[in-house]
Amino acid sequence: MTHYVRRLPHLDVPGRPLFVTFRLYGSLPKNRAFPKEHLTSGRAFAAMDQLLDYARTGPLYLRQPEIARLVCEAIETGQDRFQRYALHAYVVMPNHVHMLVTSETRSVDWLRSLKGFTGKQATKLLSLTEPFWQDESYDRSVRSRDEFQKILGYIEENPVRAGLGSRAADFPWSSTARMPRESILETPARA
Repeated sequence: MTHYVRRLPHLDVPGRPLFVTFRLYGSLPKNRAFPKEHLTSGRAFAAMDQLLDYARTGPLYLRQPEIARLVCEAIETGQDRFQRYALHAYVVMPNHVHMLVTSETRSVDWLRSLKGFTGKQATKLLSLTEPFWQDESYDRSVRSRDEFQKILGYIEENPVRAGLGSRAADFPWSSTARMPRESILETPARA
């Protein structure tokens, strides 16, 4: 187990389910306001995720099919070819990505590789001069089977909640639409 803190705390436990969210550089408004009372990390995540889900301005590069496809394929390759994690669910939203995985290696390593490869390719395709991904990611170790199922449903239904489709299976940039259910691993024994 590795614990480290950058701007956010991270607990890296290979073999345990992990909920990961990463977003495009500059995708949250710089002047965003949060309630004055202290927010738990879960409430802060929910507030930021809601801002991301309903954003109509800022970088929305993941709306472009070529870029969304690139990210989906890299996520799937992380499991299928490189065996960095067991993939349970993912969704590529217009400005952020959610993944539910059980890491086989340290998540900091496979995230660096995933974000580095996709960021470099997308930057080239889009002729960007600024970074593609925000440097840091949000992650949460999944503590129980109930929490695992709740996060799985959250990821699968994210496009519907954000108004990007009426059914999760119709949103093309997710494990729900792209991968047969039997190829996505079910709840691991240690969740």
